[in-house]
Amino acid sequence: MRTSSYSNPISVTVVIILLAITGGLYYFKMINAPTSVAFVIISFLIGSAIKIADQWEKAVVLRVGKYSGLKGPGLFFIVPIIDRISSFLDQRVRVTEFRAEQTLTKDTVPVNVDAVVYWTVWDVEKAALEVQEYNRAISFIAQTDLRDIIGKHELADLLQDREKIAEDLQKTLDANTNPWGISCQTVGIRDIIIPQALADAMSKQAQAERERKARVILGTAETEIAEKFAKASEQYANNPIALHLRGMNMLYEGLKEKGSMVIVPSSALDSMNLGVIGGLTSLAKINDSK
Repeated sequence: MRTSSYSNPISVTVVIILLAITGGLYYFKMINAPTSVAFVIISFLIGSAIKIADQWEKAVVLRVGKYSGLKGPGLFFIVPIIDRISSFLDQRVRVTEFRAEQTLTKDTVPVNVDAVVYWTVWDVEKAALEVQEYNRAISFIAQTDLRDIIGKHELADLLQDREKIAEDLQKTLDANTNPWGISCQTVGIRDIIIPQALADAMSKQAQAERERKARVILGTAETEIAEKFAKASEQYANNPIALHLRGMNMLYEGLKEKGSMVIVPSSALDSMNLGVIGGLTSLAKINDSK
């Protein structure tokens, strides 16, 4: 929004041309001094009657202090002395930043929230007549509504349902600003800052939760392995030849990976006869090396 003190180049150019013509006529004695003064006054009146509004603007015209109408965009004229331009209202989409600092949530956690609102003037007449400084009014009412919404939600809701909270805030702002001829189109929550001690505690909680899940997965795996071993033992119970073959395979894999040293439980030596098998395997390796 800008005021009527803005001078457009067309009115300035017109005034300069008219003053130059008046000066030339007076210089060549074609008009006298009183007439020259009258021409100068008329030149300034004509210049003040010419106004320009940009493509995205509307000019609010007051006639003898009363609302007369809207002018623009482009070139338009007003009645000098009687009419005046109160302001030029911008109808483009604009953005306003606002924040709520050290605001308590529903579960009494202090948070700092930064947000932005995108708004536009859809009714210039209401925006000009209903509110004095709508830029500041939007900033203050947005901050107040943000504090109210933070107080109605818990911290977990603020962190997880950011989009829904922003949507609720947009509806509240739009309801408050619509009587002013202003529409709040979008609200975005940029950042939610919580105390560092609480952030550390939440990080430890999340880490503990991940560790708990890892232990549960490991325990589930151990249970499944035990079930598989139980089924395998049923197969080996009545088939000693298969058990011996399995023992030979285990020794072969161990010697292949670890060289000539293999550590096995003593019970396995008796149940699977691994001692004899191991001796035969070692003797075969010695013969091969010779």
